[in-house]
Amino acid sequence: MITGRVHFIAIGGSVMHNLAIALKNSGCIVSGSDDKIYNPSRDRLLANDLFPEKEGWFPEKITNDIDYVILGMHAKKDNLELIKAQNIGCKIYSYPELIYEISQNKTRVVIGGSHGKTTVTSMILHVLNSHNNVIDYLLGASIEGFDNMVSISDSSDFFLIEGDEYLSSPIDLTPKFHKYKANIAVITGIAWDHINVFPNFENYILQFEKFIESIVDGGVLVYNEEDVLLKKLVLESNKPIRKIAYSKCNHFNIDGITYLESDEGEIPIKIFGNHNLSNLGAAQKICSLLGIFENDFFNSISEFKGASKRLELIYRDNTKSIFKDFAHSPSKLLASLNAVKNQFSNKQIIALYELHTFSSFHSEFIKEYNGCMDGADIKVVYYDIEVLQKRSKTIISRELIQNSFNDNEIIVLNNKKNLSDFIKDINSENYILLLMSSGSFSSVDFLSLINR
Repeated sequence: MITGRVHFIAIGGSVMHNLAIALKNSGCIVSGSDDKIYNPSRDRLLANDLFPEKEGWFPEKITNDIDYVILGMHAKKDNLELIKAQNIGCKIYSYPELIYEISQNKTRVVIGGSHGKTTVTSMILHVLNSHNNVIDYLLGASIEGFDNMVSISDSSDFFLIEGDEYLSSPIDLTPKFHKYKANIAVITGIAWDHINVFPNFENYILQFEKFIESIVDGGVLVYNEEDVLLKKLVLESNKPIRKIAYSKCNHFNIDGITYLESDEGEIPIKIFGNHNLSNLGAAQKICSLLGIFENDFFNSISEFKGASKRLELIYRDNTKSIFKDFAHSPSKLLASLNAVKNQFSNKQIIALYELHTFSSFHSEFIKEYNGCMDGADIKVVYYDIEVLQKRSKTIISRELIQNSFNDNEIIVLNNKKNLSDFIKDINSENYILLLMSSGSFSSVDFLSLINR
């Protein structure tokens, strides 16, 4: 266990602020800095007396009595606090390095893949929690029943980690999931993302090959056999590990409700969609390895409502529903839209997708969206012109978007007022509004507009 005085550079990050809270709860003296901190990080840091007195970077905070500096990806290589820490020889960790340091004597269960990581991790935590199985964890989103997204203890023999393939820190360009050296690993699937870091699909695939190689000898890899590329990658690997395949659970739908087929009979669940049923298959395999019997798993998962912003139902009345989904890539957009369309075949589907990531603004990568919105009745692509100007030199136009998606019916909006007007003018009484983004749609208050 890490002890002593710890300083976080870029404490406002989604994992960073949760890790700071967890270390404080474990007895560390914690401080931090950031130049911008948004909610929910802001409120949670304030509640735990960890919010910096001033926003910004202050090298005078880096003193010789600090035992460890934790460096977040939001900081830059020329960050004044980082330079000071390097000059005085302070130990500097990226947060995945710190998690490995903490968990060296534990069994590390790492959930990797281009999509579904948060949901699989959340499912496992939900089931373990319902059976009073305490486990250390690092999660990328909030779920019901858990106050913090990071939990660290001396008592648990296991550490469940959502393993992101993005870079570890500005001075360590290694993907995070390479750092954990998993004892048990999951790969949910591979779909090219993060073009600003991995310039081509071959380079992106290489990161998953390295992830497989990073699993400790004699460990276990649970993989999605329905992903043809992933299956080939796993079967061709000579790594001395146990390989366990999974696929989506047997199920059927009646009146908008999904039922699992199990030895205990038909079990209704609160989630839906092929990708969620596939995620459920991965979670079941991991829970089995952790000692949870299949029937116990199915009974517990029936109450799982999903992770925050993962096909999350945020509004429903007699005629319409609104779902919010953390769709940040073409494959996720397609999977989420198909899930909603299949589940609610009697409803009009209004799909609203926000271009927000570096990749989505890239003139080459945007072509990956070809056909992704074909399943919707009304298709809208939104981007914030100010975000675009900060992230890309690409000139985004209606024609470029329609050509990239291969759909001339797509409505293209690029400012908050036009988006708000579109929502207010929806003229339907039997529809599903599916909001898909890794951003915030320029903080538009959809619920107020719908109610109006």
